[in-house]
Amino acid sequence: MKALALSALLLSTAFVPLAAHAEPAPTEQKVIADGHVDLGPRFVDGRWTVQLRDDTVDPAVWRPLDTVVLQASAKAQVTVPADPAYSFLGTAGKKVWVIPQVQQAGIPWPGWNTQDTEVAQRVDREVTWSLQGVEGPGTFTLFLNSDFGKPAPVFDSRKPFPQQTGVDVGTHVHGNWTFDAEGTYLLDVAMSARLTDGTTVSDHGTLRLYAGAGDARTAFAVEPATSETPASTPATSSQPTGVPRWAIAGGAAVLLVGAVLVVLRRTRKARG
Repeated sequence: MKALALSALLLSTAFVPLAAHAEPAPTEQKVIADGHVDLGPRFVDGRWTVQLRDDTVDPAVWRPLDTVVLQASAKAQVTVPADPAYSFLGTAGKKVWVIPQVQQAGIPWPGWNTQDTEVAQRVDREVTWSLQGVEGPGTFTLFLNSDFGKPAPVFDSRKPFPQQTGVDVGTHVHGNWTFDAEGTYLLDVAMSARLTDGTTVSDHGTLRLYAGAGDARTAFAVEPATSETPASTPATSSQPTGVPRWAIAGGAAVLLVGAVLVVLRRTRKARG
C-alpha cells in the first residue's frame, strides 16, 4: 500500500537557468506523465509570461501552458491515511491521485520556481501566485508537508477564489498535487510581481492536468468555461499585485542529506 510522503522537498541548487538566447518555445502538444517540470514566470520578448519549464528533454525547454497536459496515472493512486491531519483528502481508505512532492518514477514531478535569470534580477522580493479557479470532476488540492510532517495547505478548490501565495525570487518548490476523481482538471493560474523599478507585471493561463489511466490527450480539447484570457502584461504595466505570501527562510531552500527543513513564514488566501 502506498503512503503519502511526509518529507518536504525544496530545491534551489538543481535548477540551471536557460540562456537568454534560448530557442523559441515549442508549440507541439505534449503529455508529461513522468519527469520534472516547473511552473514559473519568465520574460519572453520583454513580456512577463507564465510557462512550464520541461526538464524531461535535454536541453530543457519552456513550454506554453496550452501545449502541455500533466498526467497522474494509476501509479499516482494512494490511499488516504487514517491520520486526521489528512482528512481534507477524503475518507480514510479512499483512493485518490497524488502527484507527490518527492520524485517517484512513472509520475510527473511538477514544482514551481522563480529562478529564471531575468526574473531573479528584476523582481522585487517575491512573485504572487494565484489560483483563480478550478474546473474538474472532483476536488483539487495542493499542499506542502511542514518540518513537523503535517500538511500545510496552499490551494483547495473547495474554498473561495482567488487564492494566493507568495513565492520569494530564487525559489524552487515542490508540493503534493491531489485529485479525488478521475478526469481532466483545468487550473486557472496567474503570477504577478512588482519589479525593482516600481512597475508591476501579471500573466495567467490554464494549467491542464489529467488524473487516471485514460487518454490524457483528451484534455487538450477541454476549454475553460471562460475562454477569454487576457494577454500577458508588459513590464511597463501599473496593475496592482497581491501581497499574501509564504516564503522560505532566508529567501532560499536548503536541501539536507536525509532530511529537508522547510520553514514556512506564512500562508494567506485572498478573500473572495
